Amino acid sequence: MSLFWRIFLINAAVLTAATVLVLLGPVTVSTPFVLTEALILSGGLVVMLVANALLLRVGLAPLQRLTRAMTTIDLLRPGPRPAVTGHAGIAALISTFNAMLDRLEADRAASNARALSAQEDERRRIAQELHDEIGQTLTAVLLQISRVADNAPPELRPELHQVQETTRDSLDEIRRIARRLRPGVLEELGLIAALRSLFAEISHHSGLQIRRDFAPDLPVLTEEVELVLYRVAQEGLTNVARHADATRVDITLIPHGNGVRLRIRDDGRGIGGQPEGAGIRGMRERALLVGAHLTIGASPGGGTEVTLDVPDPAGLA
Repeated sequence: MSLFWRIFLINAAVLTAATVLVLLGPVTVSTPFVLTEALILSGGLVVMLVANALLLRVGLAPLQRLTRAMTTIDLLRPGPRPAVTGHAGIAALISTFNAMLDRLEADRAASNARALSAQEDERRRIAQELHDEIGQTLTAVLLQISRVADNAPPELRPELHQVQETTRDSLDEIRRIARRLRPGVLEELGLIAALRSLFAEISHHSGLQIRRDFAPDLPVLTEEVELVLYRVAQEGLTNVARHADATRVDITLIPHGNGVRLRIRDDGRGIGGQPEGAGIRGMRERALLVGAHLTIGASPGGGTEVTLDVPDPAGLA
């Protein structure tokens, strides 16, 4: 039955009941009416309106729940679907909405997967060019400066050595950028070695004290899960170094159920009520690629806690 006919029948039932009561009841209306008759009719009208309101509230309650779900839904934070309740028309509407959410989440996941895959390919290409072309060019420049410095007059050698050190620092910075764009150690030595290298680099440049706790009995992880864990850890530590005013970060990677849990906890000023930026939304999109759940909140000791739960890495192989 459509929503129109449900509302029509509810109102018709209330009006019919009121008409029957007037016809069969002892109440009559004189002309002009007296105060007692006006009070009785007013009371009957109030009863009729209250009954109509209660019936409509009961009948339209599933729509109110659907409205709340529509205003709070976030495709980056999948949650339970609205329960399919109510009669045919309302139940069909809720079922259609749930199907639409499933389709939107599937389409978004597919488009995010393509976008992030293209992003990783572009990072790999840029990192390769930085390492192979610019890195080799700067290495050649270093050798030339060294050769010139050896044959230069003594008064020019300090300046040439300074240029040589500046060029060497630039070469190290380019290599660091290339490693952050595409960590070769992740592909060659695995996630744990890549995370240790990342922690050492960030600690060296930011002064953060990073304490890590990696469980020895981690389940087997797919390449996709390892990349997501690495990128989330990278983004989380970058946010701490740039915005948190923290001095210490605790990072744990442990088994959790059939999957793994990555937790990043700092002692900074916390995220507060600030809106989520592109970095955090990127972390959520990466989490969705492997069916993981990302939560960001206040740390028990102050600061911010980022938790990534990957339910079943083996099931994604």
